Amino acid sequence: MLRYTLMRLGIFAGCFLALWGLVYLEVLPRGLGDSNLLWVLVLAIVISAPLSFVLLRKVRDEASAEVVAKVDRAKGRLAANRSQED
Repeated sequence: MLRYTLMRLGIFAGCFLALWGLVYLEVLPRGLGDSNLLWVLVLAIVISAPLSFVLLRKVRDEASAEVVAKVDRAKGRLAANRSQED
């Protein structure tokens, strides 16, 4: 799960830096007044979300399988503890 989170943050950082560069080069508008940073952050979130969804599908599925396995083990231990006598 940590690997997925770090990869997702990496995609966001890459989008942020690319958009910041495009705004700096005036390819994209700077926003209204002093809203430049907010503008770039929102655009980076909007662009990185679908990219992460598509590019990290395999990693997300692996992380999900790990979480399911851990939950199943915990449920098994809980059921075993419940079946023991006091």
